[in-house]
Amino acid sequence: MFDLMKIYRRLFKYYGPRHWWPAETPFEMVIGAILTQNTNWKNVEKAITNLRNAKALTPAAIGALPRTELEELIRPSGFFRQKAERVQLFSHYLRYNYRGGLAEMLRQPLAALRGELLARKGIGPETADSILLYAGGHLSFVVDAYTRRLFTRLGLLKGDENYLQIRNFFMQRLPEELRLYNEYHALIVIQCKEYCRKKPTCSGCPLADECRYLLDQQSPLS
Repeated sequence: MFDLMKIYRRLFKYYGPRHWWPAETPFEMVIGAILTQNTNWKNVEKAITNLRNAKALTPAAIGALPRTELEELIRPSGFFRQKAERVQLFSHYLRYNYRGGLAEMLRQPLAALRGELLARKGIGPETADSILLYAGGHLSFVVDAYTRRLFTRLGLLKGDENYLQIRNFFMQRLPEELRLYNEYHALIVIQCKEYCRKKPTCSGCPLADECRYLLDQQSPLS
């Protein structure tokens, strides 16, 4: 039977290090985390490239952009009007509460910082934990739809757990290692893109031999 570290080791051996999150600065990472909501990363990359070319990847620059111009720059990420409001609100918040200094904000203790992030408009648990882990270097495991799908099929989750229950499930069972949290989330994503899709491709899957979903499909009672 799989445990969390056995799964991690299997995936890491199969895929290798993922070098996630791809960003040049912590602030770029934060903007990417907001823009990636309800879209794929390729679309976010286009929006980030637009912002970079416009020299608009600082709180001051984003805050100073006319809303319509910002919307056009991030249009590839989808829901661009809603996201433009969110990234501008976050940029204004940094400027007026931390003098534009994301590093100062991220130096807070984990629980306080997570609560502050969740209080910002448009930042939910997954986005907050992504910011905490990848921009802030805090031990906060990121949960997404891929996490629920993969670990339900493996038989480690029931499937009806809420976000916090799944996050706690991982954080209570994994060593407290930043690199492990970082790589594990990225490995879950690539595994679900390659094999554990909505309609799974089980042939060749590195987890197939102990996957509850596949074993149930192969059972004579199924």
